[in-house]
Amino acid sequence: MQDSQIIRTEYSEVMKKSYIDYAMSVIVARALPDARDGLKPVQRRTLYDMHELGIRYDKPYRKCARIVGDTMGKYHPHGDSSIYDALVVMAQDFKKGMILVDGHGNFGSIEGDGAAAMRYTEARLAKITQEVYLADLDKDVIDFVPNFDETEKEPEVLPVRIPNLLVNGAEGIAVGMATSIPTHNLAEVVDAVKAYMKNDDISTRQLMKYIKGPDFPTGGIVVNKDDLVSIYESGTGKIKLRGKVDVEEMKGGKKRLVISEIPYTMIGAGIGKFLNDVCNLVETKKTSDIVDISNQSSKEGIRIVIELKKGADVTNLTNMLYKKTRLEDTFGVNMLAVSNGRPETMGLKRIIEHHVDFQFELTTRKYKNLLAKEQDKKEIQEGLIKACDVIDLIIEILRGSQSVKDARACLTKGITENIKFKSNISRKMAAMLRFTERQANAILEMRLYKLIGLEIAALMKEHETTLANIAKYEDILNNYDSMAAVIMEDLDQIKKEFGRKRRTVIENAEEAVFEENKIEEQEVVFLMDRFGYARTVDAATYERNKEAADSENKYVLHAMNTGKLCVFTAGGKMHQIKVLDLPHGKFRDKGLPIDNVSNYDSTAEEIVYICDAEQTRYAKLLFATKQGMIKKVDGQEFQVAKRTIAATKLQADDAVVSIQVITDNQQVVLQTKDGYFLRFAADEVSEKKKGAIGVRGIKLRKEDELEHVYLFEEGTETKVMYKEKEVTLNRLKMAKRDGTGTKTRA
Repeated sequence: MQDSQIIRTEYSEVMKKSYIDYAMSVIVARALPDARDGLKPVQRRTLYDMHELGIRYDKPYRKCARIVGDTMGKYHPHGDSSIYDALVVMAQDFKKGMILVDGHGNFGSIEGDGAAAMRYTEARLAKITQEVYLADLDKDVIDFVPNFDETEKEPEVLPVRIPNLLVNGAEGIAVGMATSIPTHNLAEVVDAVKAYMKNDDISTRQLMKYIKGPDFPTGGIVVNKDDLVSIYESGTGKIKLRGKVDVEEMKGGKKRLVISEIPYTMIGAGIGKFLNDVCNLVETKKTSDIVDISNQSSKEGIRIVIELKKGADVTNLTNMLYKKTRLEDTFGVNMLAVSNGRPETMGLKRIIEHHVDFQFELTTRKYKNLLAKEQDKKEIQEGLIKACDVIDLIIEILRGSQSVKDARACLTKGITENIKFKSNISRKMAAMLRFTERQANAILEMRLYKLIGLEIAALMKEHETTLANIAKYEDILNNYDSMAAVIMEDLDQIKKEFGRKRRTVIENAEEAVFEENKIEEQEVVFLMDRFGYARTVDAATYERNKEAADSENKYVLHAMNTGKLCVFTAGGKMHQIKVLDLPHGKFRDKGLPIDNVSNYDSTAEEIVYICDAEQTRYAKLLFATKQGMIKKVDGQEFQVAKRTIAATKLQADDAVVSIQVITDNQQVVLQTKDGYFLRFAADEVSEKKKGAIGVRGIKLRKEDELEHVYLFEEGTETKVMYKEKEVTLNRLKMAKRDGTGTKTRA
């Protein structure tokens, strides 16, 4: 290959351009809705395909698999799952303000159950979609563009006559940006659009007299009403949502809380998590007022029942639910949409402005199309009326013509050479005819029954109607007020047919405040057997069963019930466990695997050391690894809020073999697998941060590794066993750190 054929370029520039192209493709053509119709490309293409397939709201349902396949083959070659997911969401009344697809079959549930496979479900267009989103497609109101392989035409945007971006909201994650628009009430949105059309200088605050705030399909309560103005002005912010909680009286003076509406953010897995969170409140003794919880939700709606004990503080418990569970949540608003091919964050007024401009464009194109059709009709009608007045002459022309071409030439241009006439007067009159091409064709195609008197009268009446329509359409096209009146009349009709009452309550509510049950602080003993089952018992219970407890359990540790335990693993991690999360009870209770109350994974990790977090605060910990690395770490470094942290840094293929509390007046003995012992003073161990590897404690021979670390006080006789032989540690030769050590005699 010649050098002239090689295009040399900077690699970073190619990468930058490619990624920007990809990002813009995702932003504009995949993830974000268009400001005009409020639809993403996949939604628009699916609805248009259903329209083309003739799956109207008054026609039988069709298999979703057929819709998905057709959409993918013609318009959206990005996989069937994305199309079906979009179709399912458009059919779920708990996700959309107005459903756009009428689904038949299992389309999932509010509790997070997925839809059935597309081969089992059926769908058709909803009535509002057919009448408000897809009407007028035949009136040249929008532009059609080639599809991905240029074999079909698809609409650039659908002629939606309501601000769908507000009514149905939108969610989407693009590259470097995301959109999150809440749903709104159709009737309120229509009123706001009309108010803007009457006064385009209207402020966001004035618009909010009509649009009170979001209207979620799940209902709930918006509790930060005062923040909504700034959210709708900027297009970004956080909406605080609460579920609706009612109090029902039961027999015996007991009460129960009934949750009938939930925050929009809680749909799906959030409901199950809420139930678990309430159970955790009881298990961790945050409240003792809850007797039972049950989910009685059905197709009729949400109903979660919490039964309370007699004399329970209902207000305090309700506030606790708001504070400690997702019954109070935030909806992050970011009203981002594609406008003129670019992503734009828009406030409420800007969205309505875009919609109104789009409506005027649609209406202009619609009435220009209708006007052109009426003008064509007028031309033909006038030709036929004129023809009726000279019908005898026209019959004479037709009878005297040799061909249709001659007859048409006579009617349009007065050419009479090839036509036989009965008289010269007729010829002269024929030469004066000047019908248009369309009129001539209509005359030539006219049937004889049209000459009946009643038919001529009907033609005259039709002509009057056409003239009236032309005058009306010209007035609409030339007069802003007339066009605005047409649009507003249409909006009123849509509101009347499809509007409904608001579901979400908008108010200002006080911050949820509750008094937590104070836990009496007491000393407990942590017990964990060799299988990893852990529990706590009272100190008195432990003392009574001390012998059995020490022999049956791998770890025995005194701690406070309000404190935390630190679990150090061979992989260099530290997991924290709240003592309160562990089951507390009788000595013979089995307990829980510590995997259930921490991030520790017994299948992949090995415990090296467990200690009380508070007691470790003022201590120094000695870390030793398989490869002979050692260090001291201040216990303060492990006083963290996170449940899991890296306790030390390890080299490749290294592991922690020992962690112990160390003091400066102690002696350290390192023992290797091959029986080498190295004794040195504790103050030779360098103090390091937890993120350090440490220093070398012993020089290991090939294939050897550190096995044990022993600590003892100077002058104290300490004996250990190595391969069934007793070794007295204080008799070992005193040396320096980083030595080779001495081998014991077998």
